[in-house]
Amino acid sequence: MGLLNALLLLVLLTCSQALPAIAIKYNTTSRRDPKKLNVHLVAHTHDDSGWLKTFDEYYWGTRQYIQTAAVQHILSTVVQALGENPDRKFCYAEMSFFSKWWGLQPPVVQDQVKQLVTRGHLEFINGGFVQHDEAAAHYVAMIDQTTRGHRFLNRTFGITPKTAWQIDPFGHSATQASLLLAAAGFEALFFGRADYQDMKIRSSNKQLEILWRPSVSWGESGQIWTHNYPSGNYGPPEGFNFDYGAWDAPIVDDPTSPEYNVPARVEDFIKQVDKWSDMIQGNDILFMMGSDFQFVNAHANFINMDRYDMGSFSVYGSSNSCMRL
Repeated sequence: MGLLNALLLLVLLTCSQALPAIAIKYNTTSRRDPKKLNVHLVAHTHDDSGWLKTFDEYYWGTRQYIQTAAVQHILSTVVQALGENPDRKFCYAEMSFFSKWWGLQPPVVQDQVKQLVTRGHLEFINGGFVQHDEAAAHYVAMIDQTTRGHRFLNRTFGITPKTAWQIDPFGHSATQASLLLAAAGFEALFFGRADYQDMKIRSSNKQLEILWRPSVSWGESGQIWTHNYPSGNYGPPEGFNFDYGAWDAPIVDDPTSPEYNVPARVEDFIKQVDKWSDMIQGNDILFMMGSDFQFVNAHANFINMDRYDMGSFSVYGSSNSCMRL
């Protein structure tokens, strides 16, 4: 029996040496091509400051049996992952969590974050202290929480967000769009949720992207470019949730592995692109790569996003600044 085990071990070692793993270098540089269909992979996380758990439970990651979430690890691993590849980008919205995390970081990490912001690798969107509701909230509270978040960003980084990111509110008001967006200097609005009947009509007529003029009296001066995400939510396309622990298959690019799946994953991706392109005008498609409290291990997300390298259309890590252009 000992001799047989030794022979089996020798065969395994020989096979592994004969089929070495192949390190593949991907081109992750942003490269919009006006002659192709451009797929913008916008990495983000939606972090409710209060929902099923308290603010501190969400931040520190306690009481995980209620909901898996740990915002401190999201922000820390995102910063690490962005530093590993200069082509990666990430968008973040909730200043309640970010300001708490920022205050707990050593100067060396704060300097790294400032460089990421300056270079456009980390982009702040919306920038409010939270992402407020638009139906039941009082307008004074909406103004106050937006001011609090923007004041932090202005004092810390000298910036003011230009992209509105109201992806989770159930309904969207003219007051928000005209006074708190267009009049406040925002250049574009992205949201996910809308009435299913309205979305059905807009999807079939390719009217999910519009110039919204919410105020009759203001006219064009109060308009804002608006994008209604085709899924009616704000997560990645079907089958491409790469968050750590998700059930969707990662991209296995080692041809020597029995789990190698690049051709199948490419085919699945093309199907999603074709599906979404039928609902959008032009040749730019937004894929929101993230959802509730995702990117707790940002390396798992970004390593899969890096592996998109198509020929028939351009796929690259993007930001909402790119989508505004």
